[in-house]
Order: sequence, then structure tokens, then C-alpha cells
Amino acid sequence: MAVSFVTKAGPIVEAQAPSRDMDPRIDAAVAVARRHADAVDVEARFPREAFEELRAQKLLGLLLPVEAGGEAARVSDVAQICYALGRVCSSTAMIYAMHQANIACIVQHADATPKFSSYLRRIGQEQMLVASSTTEGNNGANVRMSESAIQSNAKGISLSRDSSVLSYGADADAIVSTARRAPESIGTDQVLVLFFREQYNLTEGASWDALGMRGTCSAGFRLEARGEAEQVLTTPYERIHRHAMMPVTHLLWAACWAGIAAGAVERAQGFVRKISRLAKGALPPGAPLATQASLSLMTLVNMVGAALADYKRRAASKSGLDEIAFQTSLNLLKVGASELAIETVMRALGAAGISGYRNDSEFSIGRLLRDVLSSSVMINNNRILANTAAASLLGGVPEQI
Repeated sequence: MAVSFVTKAGPIVEAQAPSRDMDPRIDAAVAVARRHADAVDVEARFPREAFEELRAQKLLGLLLPVEAGGEAARVSDVAQICYALGRVCSSTAMIYAMHQANIACIVQHADATPKFSSYLRRIGQEQMLVASSTTEGNNGANVRMSESAIQSNAKGISLSRDSSVLSYGADADAIVSTARRAPESIGTDQVLVLFFREQYNLTEGASWDALGMRGTCSAGFRLEARGEAEQVLTTPYERIHRHAMMPVTHLLWAACWAGIAAGAVERAQGFVRKISRLAKGALPPGAPLATQASLSLMTLVNMVGAALADYKRRAASKSGLDEIAFQTSLNLLKVGASELAIETVMRALGAAGISGYRNDSEFSIGRLLRDVLSSSVMINNNRILANTAAASLLGGVPEQI
């Protein structure tokens, strides 16, 4: 890829090649997201201004191939943007991460047909925002089990689905949804299907009035959709999940959480500097906590950087993504990154004291804390640890560092 995505927020890991000038497109989007972050949180609304800017800067289709209007970017490029956005608006960063994970699924597993190529071109040309419907009914976070099935007839396909959580669904331009391959299929025989906005209707069910990440608008909806048979990807979802949905989602989520933590550390450092100036160089009592917050942020950033590098290396091979050790490491990345991000923000709050606790302070960390707390319950950490217990025991420990 020709463009180096380095922003004023800095890279997650030090670039292997000499860094280039900052990409002004990203800085423009970050500036808009920063300006409206508080309003998005207070009003629990979709961050429309930030996504208008992301669309105008053509940053929504980065992972698409060049012939589809994209830039054939790497997941690590997108992670840098998630990190930069996370520092200023958690909801914008999380929506951007989920969108790009959905794009990764359909790009990496697109059928090599003229029809599906036209779908990708449309997504790129229109800079579409793509949501996903992978949780359903009583299944909760079990995305590897579907209740509803694809119905096929001479006119095409249809799907009727109770989406218990459909983040930013009302504001998306397209949706990718899991479903059983056919009415006679078992729940784990899943496919991924792409629908465009004019092909589906959403009826809101469960509302979204949450503690944090309020702008993700993760309400529940009844999805009623009709489309063409070619919109169903032929690759089984089990493989798409293993190679794209799970790894890219966990990597980009972790980058978002690292960005939130960085935003909190910045505020804590700003508070310590201000008090130190006023006290003619004397450090406030919270200064050691600011140092600890910086240290845990460094650990978090390195954790995400190492995972991105491992994914890049494995994605270049035919079987690297299928190894149990890698799949386990991604699940543990989700748990480790979320817990470390929460710890970092809490330390930053301690460093800033009452100024961090107050909502009307320039050093307020309240919104960042509420947002980062979502990280441990977006696919509950306890569920992940229980599901990976056996694989973790079989994996042993690293032989060297």
C-alpha cells in the first residue's frame, strides 16, 4: 500500500519503515470526531458528523481492493485509525472498527463473480457504512449459532431475523448477517449474506440506553430482507469467522480500547503538568499514578502491536490462521486488552483526582471510563475465558522470548 497511516496521535507500534508525513485525511476526521464527542455521548446518538467526514475523506473503503474504489489497506493501517479515533470519541472508533471488520469479511471471502464484484464496487464508490447482524434471539453472544435461515425461491432470497443487537443499524448503508444456510440446515451450518439498505426493513425492539459507548446505538431490531442469490457468500461462515470476523474484530477493538486509554492518560498528564506549573515545579500527589498509567498504556500498546504483527505473518500463509494457538491468542487478546485498558483509565482517573471525576472539568475522564468499561462485556470476558480454558491448558507456555 502506498499510504502510511500515521497521525498526530502517533502509531500503535513504531513503523518498520521510515515514517511519512501525517495523513491529513485522518487528522480531519479525528478533529470532527473530537468536536462532537460529548454531544454524541450526552444525546446517545450516532456520530453522524464524524462519519460524514470519514466518508468525505474516503476512509470507509480502505480495505477494499483498488478496483473497487479502495486502497487495499492492511488491517494494521485501519488499527492506527481506530487508535486515533479512540483517543477522542470512543463511539466513532468502535463503529469504525466494526465496519472495517465487516468489510474484511466480504473482501477476504468475496466470490469471484462479476455480480459480487459489482457489490464491492458499489460499496467503494458510495463509501457505504456496513453494519453486522450476528447476534440473534436467545443465542446472546453465541455468534456461531443461527436460528433464522435463508429462504430461496425463483425470485431470489429472503431472511427474517430477530437481531438482539445491531449496532448503528439504523444509520448503516448495508448489513452483513449470519443465517442458517437453508431451512433444513443445523444451527452451526451458517452463511454470511450482504444486504443493501433498499433491500431490508428494520423494526426496533430493545432500545439502547447504556452506561457508555452510547453513540454506537446498539439497539435490537427485527430484520426483514430480500435480495439476490449471489449476495450469499459461498464460503461457510465458520471459515469466515475464523479467518476474518474474529481476528479482525478483536484486533480493531483492542486498538480502540488502547486509544481510549491513551486519551485518559493524556488528560492525566495534562492535569499533572498544570498543577506542577502552578506549584512552581512541585508534583501533585497523583503524579505517581500518572506514571503508572503511562506504563500500563505502553504495555497495552505493545500487546496490540505484537498481535497485529502476528496476524500479518499468519495471514500470509495458508494455514497460519487456523492454528488453535493463534485462535486462542486472539481470544486472550480481547480479555487482556480490555482489562488493561480499564486498569489504565482507572489509574489516569486516580492521577487526576477530583478534576478527572468531574464532568465539567477540562481533565474529565468520566466519559472515557464509562466507554472503556464496555470492553469487558462486549462478548463477556468470563464467557471467553470459559470457552478457551481447555485450549489454553493444551497450549503450554512460550519456549523463548
